[in-house]
Amino acid sequence: MDVPEVDPQRPSGARIYDYYLGGPHHFAADRQAAAVVLVTIPDLPAVLRAGRDFLRRAVATVAEAGIDQYLDLGAGIPAPGSVTEVARAARPECRVVSVDVDPVAVVHGRRVAGDDPHAAVVLADLTDADTVLGSEPVRRVLDPGRPVCLLAVAVAHFIPDTERLGRALERYRDAAAPGSYLVMSHASHEGDPRAAEHILRVYNRTTSPMMLREREEFRALFGDWRLLPPGITCAGEWRPAADQDSAAAPGREVIVGVAVKP
Repeated sequence: MDVPEVDPQRPSGARIYDYYLGGPHHFAADRQAAAVVLVTIPDLPAVLRAGRDFLRRAVATVAEAGIDQYLDLGAGIPAPGSVTEVARAARPECRVVSVDVDPVAVVHGRRVAGDDPHAAVVLADLTDADTVLGSEPVRRVLDPGRPVCLLAVAVAHFIPDTERLGRALERYRDAAAPGSYLVMSHASHEGDPRAAEHILRVYNRTTSPMMLREREEFRALFGDWRLLPPGITCAGEWRPAADQDSAAAPGREVIVGVAVKP
């Protein structure tokens, strides 16, 4: 699929996220939108970094369990500590396909992937699971007969249609081989509900409007897959590093989980 032209005048959720993480891929409109949020929630970048730290710990856990292929749904703009970087630290030959509907994320993802035969980037809506699974890059890079790690990190809250999201994730789960993993995170009202509502108002004026879901709704997205301990929890509380105080860690506004297919 051809990548459509990027509009630098309208804020992009992917570029705002990159700005909060300290990345270089953003325009003035993105920085202005981000600044509005930071006036009220100055610690938001720390919250998002806590979500990225969860991603790194989860991928490391899955890689250590033997998984060497990954389908990163809603991958966003590549940033330090990416799925590919963490997974290949444990398994250098692992295969990664990134999927995103944002042209900005796809352009940067393809630049990073270059001519790597074990990496690819697909421009697609992750809720169109058949299109994603049937795409040439997915069929070329990933082996459907072997376990895969599905990732939907910091993306489900940008899909307001819960029924459509649930159907898509069910399709991915059905297509995955036994022993596959699903890693997800989601924005929630936990932590500071008023701050969460302010974030919603700002993001709903960007190219990536968002919504919040409760833990029960989030748990349902894993279907009947078995959750790894500690189950559904806040980002900072999912298997924190030995020297990390999970009670004091930021990230209570992000709920997370990792599950394995029986």
